Amino acid sequence: QVQLVQSGGGSVQPGGSLRLSCTASGDIYSYYSINWYRQISGNQREHVADISPLGTITYARFVEGRFTISRDDAKNTVFLQMDSLKLTDTAVYYCQYTDYRPSYVFWGQGTQVTVSS
Repeated sequence: QVQLVQSGGGSVQPGGSLRLSCTASGDIYSYYSINWYRQISGNQREHVADISPLGTITYARFVEGRFTISRDDAKNTVFLQMDSLKLTDTAVYYCQYTDYRPSYVFWGQGTQVTVSS
């Protein structure tokens, strides 16, 4: 089992910034990916960004240029820096752990991000 603990999030005005963290513990493999998703109320979860074990990064088009994903492997932590936040970024954000083991898909507890004026 892998445990993911998220921190960060909160409320901010449009144009503001927040940083989310996702720390993994437990049966972590040396090479793993962390994926960030978000769920807007009433909708399905959608992919936001991901970072591979070797640092390859993918962003959803709607966050490209505004969000930055990074990882600190010494701390088993992945960060999602969110800048220039928009009202439409309001959602619950989740991190997800995956590695080469197909059954090893674990989710963080989710954290609310609210962008409002």
